[in-house]
Amino acid sequence: MRRSSPRSQPLYVPFDGPVNTLYAELGERSRAEEELLPGTPGTLSLRSRGASGNYWYRRYYNLPSQLAEKLVCREDDTSAYERMSQRIEAARWLEEHVSNLRKLGFQVANKDVARVLVEMHNRRLFAAGLVMVGTLAFMAWLNELGIRTVASSTQDLDLARRQPLKLAMDAPLLDTLNATDIEFFEIPGLRPDAPPTSAKRPGKDGLRVDLLTNGPELGHSVPVPELNWHAQTIPHFDYLLHDPQQAAMLAGGHCIPVQLPSAMRMAWHKLYSSTRRTADRAKAEKDLRQAAVLLAALVERDSADLAASLAKAPEDLLHAVRKRRPALQELLTSHPQAQEEVRNAVERLG
Repeated sequence: MRRSSPRSQPLYVPFDGPVNTLYAELGERSRAEEELLPGTPGTLSLRSRGASGNYWYRRYYNLPSQLAEKLVCREDDTSAYERMSQRIEAARWLEEHVSNLRKLGFQVANKDVARVLVEMHNRRLFAAGLVMVGTLAFMAWLNELGIRTVASSTQDLDLARRQPLKLAMDAPLLDTLNATDIEFFEIPGLRPDAPPTSAKRPGKDGLRVDLLTNGPELGHSVPVPELNWHAQTIPHFDYLLHDPQQAAMLAGGHCIPVQLPSAMRMAWHKLYSSTRRTADRAKAEKDLRQAAVLLAALVERDSADLAASLAKAPEDLLHAVRKRRPALQELLTSHPQAQEEVRNAVERLG
C-alpha cells in the first residue's frame, strides 16, 4: 500500500466547538482578574502572632519544591478572607481546566514560563504594550485559532516592544524576574562588549528571557529605559509588532493574558526569518513550517485576506515571501485553498 508523503498530510487538526468554548472561557476569567495568584492555588492557614492576634495566610508552592506563605488578613477580617477564598477557588478551577486542555492537545508552557508571565501580568507589562513573540507566541496562536499540531519545545521566552511601554513608573526587568524567586543571571549579547539583552536560569535547559525590538541590523543592543535593560534589534520588527492582539498563554496551571503579534504578520515575518537563518537549517525549516500552519489556519478558519496583509510589508520581507513561495506551496499541499490564496497574494505583489 502506498503511503502518503509527510508533505501531503494536513498541517493541523481543528479542535471541536465545546473545547474551544472552554478555552475562551478560561481567557475571559483570567482577564477578569486584575492580579493572578502566583504558584499553585494554595490553601488558607490561620496562624497566631502572639499579642497581635491571629492572621490568615495563603500557603502555596511558588515553585515545585518551594513552599511560600503570604499574609492575607486578620482573623476577623471576613471580607478579605472571602475575597481570597474566591480567588483560590477561581485559581483551582483554572488549574483543573488547563490540565484538561493539555491532555486534549492544547499548547501549555512549563511552570517557569508561567511564573515569569504571571509576574509580568501582575506588573501590567503586557497592558503597557509588551508583546510576546517567538515560539511561545506561535504556541499561543495555535490555541487561539483552535487547532492542534506539533510545536517545537522551547526554553526561550521572547518579549518585544515597538515603542516605549506606557507604565506609570519604570519597571526594571531584572527586578521583575527576581521577584519570581527563580534565579536568573545576565548573559552577553551577540556583539562583543554590548550590554546584555537576555537573562537565563542556570543550566543547559534553563529558561532564557530575551528582550527584542526593531532595528535595521540584527544583534545591536539598544536601551529600553523603562525596563532598565537593553533589547536586541531584529530587522522589520516594526512590521511584526504593528497592531498587536490581546490573547492568552496557557502555562503551568495558569491562563495568562498577554499580547501577541498579529497572526498574519507573524506568518510573513516567519517566512522572512527562515531566509536569514543560513547557519541553522533546522530553525529555518521550523520558521517555514510555523508560517505555513498559521497561513493555512487563517485562510481556512478565518477567511483571511493574505494580499491585504502584505500591502504594507517592507521590500525585504516581500522578497523573502517570493523566495520561499515554492517551499511554502509544497507544505500547503493538503490545503488547496491556502495554496491558492498564497499564489494570488504573491502574484499581486508583481
